[in-house]
Amino acid sequence: MSDARTIIAERVARMFQAGDLVNLGIGIPTSVANYLPADANIFLHSENGFVGLGPTPDKESEDKDLVNAGGQPASILPGGSCFDSSMSFALIRGGHLAATVLGALQVDEKGSLANWMIPGKMVPGMGGAMDLVAGARKVIIAMEHTAKDGAAKILKECTLPLTAISEVDYIVTELGFMEVTPAGIVLRELAPNVTVEEIQSKTEACLIIPTQIGTM
Repeated sequence: MSDARTIIAERVARMFQAGDLVNLGIGIPTSVANYLPADANIFLHSENGFVGLGPTPDKESEDKDLVNAGGQPASILPGGSCFDSSMSFALIRGGHLAATVLGALQVDEKGSLANWMIPGKMVPGMGGAMDLVAGARKVIIAMEHTAKDGAAKILKECTLPLTAISEVDYIVTELGFMEVTPAGIVLRELAPNVTVEEIQSKTEACLIIPTQIGTM
């Protein structure tokens, strides 16, 4: 995992409270499990059918029949539970998730999200993302700040097909921690050695800059 992805996962891991049931999506979100304190008492949900997701296992401990929602080797903590998709989505749609953490292709200043389709490319489909962002009480986007070609991913308005409209609550990138509010995107924290000017130059949406900005 790159330094940028580690920074993002570590910051997201600090966003939960004891007793929370949290869904982790594929990609960067999955690695959040590696940075939760051992005594955090946070229950991690995997869309493909279990609660009790643990850290990524060592090669010697991998089980081909135990994978996360992205098909990567996973672990289940003692006391964890496995179930079918109907139970998994009953948890999601029933409002039982304190939070969901997803990656994104684009997020805009209204909190709308595009994370499932790039026109002209073959994709497997939206999966459970639409259900997750509609059902979870808190929606956290964990993504690198810009695309591989340097294009902004935090926009005034999404241009890719939407997953959800006005559902995102927080955005965490390697450059900063942001909150989506009715007034726009507020910059709450900056990563060490990152300036307001730098993060704004890589963000199409106009960030709201408060008097006090924390260090991520």
